[in-house]
Amino acid sequence: MSNIKERIFGAVTVMSEADAQKVWELILSTFALNNVEQIAPDPDEQAAMDAYKNGNPDYQPSVSQEDLLKELNLKHSL
Repeated sequence: MSNIKERIFGAVTVMSEADAQKVWELILSTFALNNVEQIAPDPDEQAAMDAYKNGNPDYQPSVSQEDLLKELNLKHSL
């Protein structure tokens, strides 16, 4: 077993059943998203992504990652 698989296995064995369910759903959604057809963004979407990348304050998150994790009742522990 690879090092990363051992780390994942170790993490899953000590987490709560509810957290394990969240991880499983994340794994399932990742595989589902990998099979989704990718399409090019339309011009408005591209403009918004470019504004975000360029630091335009109107396109930056209004919530910090830490606050979002709290709001979603997720722990940032791995």
